[in-house]
Amino acid sequence: MITVALSKGRIFEETLPLLAAAGIVPAEDPEKSRKLIIGTNRPDVRVVIVRASDVPTYVQYGAADLGIAGKDVLIEHGGVGLYQPLDLNIAKCRMCVAAPVGFDYEAAVRRGARLRIATKYIAMAREHFAAKGVHVDLIKLYGSMELAPLAGLADAIVDLVSSGATLKANKLVEVEEIMNISSRLVVNQAALKMKRELLQPVIDAIAGAIK
Repeated sequence: MITVALSKGRIFEETLPLLAAAGIVPAEDPEKSRKLIIGTNRPDVRVVIVRASDVPTYVQYGAADLGIAGKDVLIEHGGVGLYQPLDLNIAKCRMCVAAPVGFDYEAAVRRGARLRIATKYIAMAREHFAAKGVHVDLIKLYGSMELAPLAGLADAIVDLVSSGATLKANKLVEVEEIMNISSRLVVNQAALKMKRELLQPVIDAIAGAIK
């Protein structure tokens, strides 16, 4: 049995054509079903629906053989015990620093101000600002990052940005791009050794679909 860990939403939708190329079609839409384990057209393949941030953990500990997770999630997780053979080039966005309109971010950085940064991407933000030599206090939040500067909790935020519409609606602007983000295929290293005959054809088919 092959178990594939996926999250609902954009990643699931953009993964469907890649799975189809490998001959795998989920039996149900997780947005319309309450099931967390979904069968497929193949009796030896099932999909487990988990929170996006939990995908690497399910794969790391062998509860799933394969998974698809954003680069942002993998960096925060640390990638321990995971083989990452493919950048799937789906669910693309970018990790950015954003600040309120009118806040002179560059000037604050130049004069060595200690900035308060709200984010759920603590590891990524810490690495970014440390590399620049910028002093920051990182404030961990789980949602509605845009509210933090508006409410006076933070000077700026580090968050994923796609169209930028949410930033604009909340009078924030991108002041720095940290990196481009896309989703990756992750594989449990032990499973790849034990189930290579099952897993390798799936990995190869997905790789072919990307090209």
